[in-house]
Amino acid sequence: MTNTPDDRGAELRDLFYETSQELLQALNDQALHLEKAPGDEEIVRGIRRTVHTLKGDSAACGLRELSEISHQFEDALSLEGAATQSAVAEIAFAAADLFAEMIAAYRTASQLPSARALSKKIHDLTATPGKGKVRRTRKTASGKESSSKASAGAPAKSGADWTEYEKLAMVKAQADGQDVLHVTVKIDPHCAMPIAGRQLVQNAVSTMGPVIAVRPDAKSPAATKQIDFVLASVQTAEQIAAKCKIPTIVAEVTVETLYAAAAGAPPAANPIATLDATAIEAAPAPAEPESAPPAAPAPDASVAAAMVENILRVEAGRIDNVLNLVGELIIGKSMLQQALLEFSKRYPKELLRGKFADAMNFQARVLNDLQRSVMKIRMVPVDQLFRRFPRMVRDVSRQCAREVELVLSGHDTDLDKGILDAIAEPLTHLVRNAISHGIESPEERRKLGKPAQGMVKLNAYHQGNQVVVEITDDGRGIDVNKIRAKAIELGFTTPEEAARLTETETLDFIFRPGFSTADQVTEVSGRGVGMDVVQSVLRRLKASIRVDTRPGQGTTFSLKLPLTLAIIKALLFWVEQRLYAIPLNAVVEIARTFESEVHQVDNYEVLQLRNQVLPVLRLGRPVSNDPDRKSKLFVLVILVGERKYGLIVDALDGEEELVIKALDDQTFSTDLVSGASILGDGRVVLILNLSAVVDHVAKARPEETGQVNSGLLLTHTDRLRMAITPAAGGQS
Repeated sequence: MTNTPDDRGAELRDLFYETSQELLQALNDQALHLEKAPGDEEIVRGIRRTVHTLKGDSAACGLRELSEISHQFEDALSLEGAATQSAVAEIAFAAADLFAEMIAAYRTASQLPSARALSKKIHDLTATPGKGKVRRTRKTASGKESSSKASAGAPAKSGADWTEYEKLAMVKAQADGQDVLHVTVKIDPHCAMPIAGRQLVQNAVSTMGPVIAVRPDAKSPAATKQIDFVLASVQTAEQIAAKCKIPTIVAEVTVETLYAAAAGAPPAANPIATLDATAIEAAPAPAEPESAPPAAPAPDASVAAAMVENILRVEAGRIDNVLNLVGELIIGKSMLQQALLEFSKRYPKELLRGKFADAMNFQARVLNDLQRSVMKIRMVPVDQLFRRFPRMVRDVSRQCAREVELVLSGHDTDLDKGILDAIAEPLTHLVRNAISHGIESPEERRKLGKPAQGMVKLNAYHQGNQVVVEITDDGRGIDVNKIRAKAIELGFTTPEEAARLTETETLDFIFRPGFSTADQVTEVSGRGVGMDVVQSVLRRLKASIRVDTRPGQGTTFSLKLPLTLAIIKALLFWVEQRLYAIPLNAVVEIARTFESEVHQVDNYEVLQLRNQVLPVLRLGRPVSNDPDRKSKLFVLVILVGERKYGLIVDALDGEEELVIKALDDQTFSTDLVSGASILGDGRVVLILNLSAVVDHVAKARPEETGQVNSGLLLTHTDRLRMAITPAAGGQS
């Protein structure tokens, strides 16, 4: 069954909405480069190509307003002298912002933003007086140079914008030993049949070799005035001009050699730049004598091949569906393994046991490979997030009157797409705070002997099965004493308790809601909500954050993120006949001790394990019928952030690969649990959120620990058991 035109149009618009984000990002990047190198014509050509692509794609989708303003900007960039104007970068930034707002409005079918302000800026750019005239040279059919003087308001040559496919054809023609020629044919204004004349000219040109491109389109009003061809041919310019010179139809023929055949020449280092369409527009005259023109560098075949490499765009939701099915297969594998174990116990001498075991092992290997493959598809480089920040740093530094350089590293570090999207907002808050709170003003930095320009660095790297993202600045650092005084002022702690806090514990106050050390509220910071958002998002992701600060030297925020949230290796354990799990990578070691080794210090329980004292997290109640405290305990030494804790549990149940299932907020409204999973025998296991458990349990008094557990964890376990009917019975 074929799709209706409406379905195809909707599909085309969805594709445009996706690809337009890359175009807008490219436009922002090009504007940033132009701001650092004003007047660079090559960058302006790149901006024009990006806007041209956006114009064509939006027109194909029927987005008229976006296409029109894009066309207006493209025309302005095509004018002589436009590249030298300092306002181009600012207009490009404004255009990128407006284009993004218009695309968002199209997607939500809401009211379009006004384009008047941008249109006025573009008009001012085209109307700027005093720009000089530019001379161009080209080769005519006779081999002589002819010069044309283009006025400041003249449009650019019609054949300037070649598509990627046309440029690829130029690459191939040049590599095959053919000249790439630009043939311009002007139709005689007295021609009685200009439409038929155009066809005759096109037929004549096609006899000289493959025609790569024709401008303008036959339906264009200008199609009967001038025609531009890109031709691949071994014929000379004189032969081509003579063939096209049709009496009473053609008034003038100009043939320009864009790129000579590169037979035996070494490949160019950057063939895409060599065949840049705008470089064709203003190709300089050869510096050597005409008898021996320099050969153009040959294109690199590998880059040309990369242009046609198959890239398939897949919606992230479809990959999530596949990943969910893989998770179901893993649950099925656990069920089969449980059934095989019971079969082996019941029939220990059955010969089929070995065949079943071999089949199960084979299935497990294939399933593991499938899981890794799907997870790899889900992984994306952090560069997709990092490339948003240069524009943001530029805008925020201007708002705060700072001079800031952004340094990016670790672009190729892979991370789960879902996690990458989730940390975008926290990372934005941290970078904005680094500029507004951390980096000093240029005058203050000079007085301190620092460079006037501050630095903010974003770095990402793998550490075990985690990804670490660091945000570093070389600013003033965080004043721990000021944090402590502000916390006392806001009532978060008392002076006595504050005096006993370590530096790390004091710095944790900056993540409290409403906490801010800013003297005044600005558009950028000072409301005390940004860092709270950072902490809440990281808890939801089962991630942690660490702050390292050096007064006068700078601050580093380190985010430790899991590679994925879908499937984890977990350690299962029992607490008061309930089954729980925690990520295996959070477990440093497992120890045994006696109840008598647990001591109470300042209303908190601690445990001395070898040479270290661990704060104790007790999820269950102490044994009431053990007056001598001789009962043995299991202690899981866990790492939360950079601190170790001792988690007391009743019994261990082993390791398991768990598929994390999201929980409905209406059914499950605690942050102590980050998800649930179903084991092969049908038992439901809750996966604890260790950061939240530390906050809830470590702050409770020892005598209240059991109440905290039964009021939050155990009650929710029973509620979940009622909501999910297991396939088989268990202890849970």
